[in-house]
Amino acid sequence: MRPNGRHTAGASQLSALRVWAMGLLLLSAVAISPTPARAAPSQAQVATTHVYLLRGVLNIFSLGLDTIGARLQAQGIPVTVANFVSWSSLADEAATAYKAGRLKTIVLVGHSSGATALPDMIAKLNQLGVPVKLAIGLDSVFKTKLSTGAERYINIYIGDGPGEPVRAANGFRGKLDNVDVRGTGVGHISIDKNEAIQRRVIAEIDAAIMRSRAPALPVAEQGAPRQARSAAATAPARN
Repeated sequence: MRPNGRHTAGASQLSALRVWAMGLLLLSAVAISPTPARAAPSQAQVATTHVYLLRGVLNIFSLGLDTIGARLQAQGIPVTVANFVSWSSLADEAATAYKAGRLKTIVLVGHSSGATALPDMIAKLNQLGVPVKLAIGLDSVFKTKLSTGAERYINIYIGDGPGEPVRAANGFRGKLDNVDVRGTGVGHISIDKNEAIQRRVIAEIDAAIMRSRAPALPVAEQGAPRQARSAAATAPARN
């Protein structure tokens, strides 16, 4: 006997309703489940990270670094904010902590003369056998040459202002990005205080910490000859 057409249509509609109901339940479950906007570094990664922020000449023009530092601390990330003249002693401090196993991820950020000093600090850390995961310069004010490696170096500068691109010397290992922000309305004194710039700096730091389990680039052995010093060591101070 052939099935009744009306019965078959009713069964099909019932089946469709069941599929629709199941789909609705699945969509509801997805909507209820919390999904973070972005991944955050783990507590273990944060605990073995330190961010060093170097201000420029005088401590009144680079106060945007204090804001960045406060935001990082709110995430639980240890920071040190200091004038750029402290770069050598800070490198010694970081090297001691790294060799003692307290640090695994070292990040450097500098503004103005603080940015110009970054290659010197990286070179000293590499000479001591310590890798630098990330360095970010904000409008370095002198011709800056990167002779030794940070895993990644980001130079954010104003092309029609006092800042200049960072050049990589022969044999440089790592990734160098020069980012020209001319035409965005930021100036040399305001670049470190600009909200969009601050968000990018913090996002880059978070991403570097997330990558901290990856093998670091090899660095120069302790006692190896020092490469030519960058302009930060020879040029007169300027903010």
